[in-house]
Amino acid sequence: MSIKKSEIKLDANGKPFNAYLTSPSNNEAGILLLPSWWGLKTFFKQICDQLAESGYTVLAPDYYNGRVGNTIDEAKTLQGEVEGDFEAMSAMIKAAKDHLASLRTGKPIGIMGFSMGTDWALITAANEPDVAATVLFYGGWSTDFSKMKSKVLGHYAETDEWVPFEQVKEMEQNMKAAGVDMTIHLYPKTAHWFMEEDRPEYDPAAAELAWSRTYEFLKQNLK
Repeated sequence: MSIKKSEIKLDANGKPFNAYLTSPSNNEAGILLLPSWWGLKTFFKQICDQLAESGYTVLAPDYYNGRVGNTIDEAKTLQGEVEGDFEAMSAMIKAAKDHLASLRTGKPIGIMGFSMGTDWALITAANEPDVAATVLFYGGWSTDFSKMKSKVLGHYAETDEWVPFEQVKEMEQNMKAAGVDMTIHLYPKTAHWFMEEDRPEYDPAAAELAWSRTYEFLKQNLK
């Protein structure tokens, strides 16, 4: 399937930011992809392309305006810069979601978050009723889920120094108490970032299984 790729500029309450947009010639639903703290590195653009080849219009905001964290220390610094202004970051994510929704008027929206991106995926899904499906990769955030309409699929590492599974289970309990339909999968002998091909933690077998489950979830919930 042929896809169109473009770098676009969006506005969040008067503050411009960049985003990566991919779309197939014939598509039904949109997915907002929220990268981990590394930023919009090549791997995440490739995931956008991969999803577009499967029929989805995909938009990924560039948190750091072209900068990418190549080390943990660099990523921590970049994350601190943007998350230090919660309102500005919230406005960026909402503007990205709203732009995607405007391209797919009347169609369902999905959100896919990786690590840091899962926090913003859940904050958005919990407050935006047009989000029908949310996919989380090794991360999560407990917030007020009482208005959440989205179904949730989570993929987690067995050994994760950044996101303990106890934290994930607490989040799951909070979601289920609010009536949210959530499914969690735990991947044995994996670590944080096991989905990312450019990371030493990458686990090909676990990633393949997680993608298979994800595509089935999207197929069922983004109709």
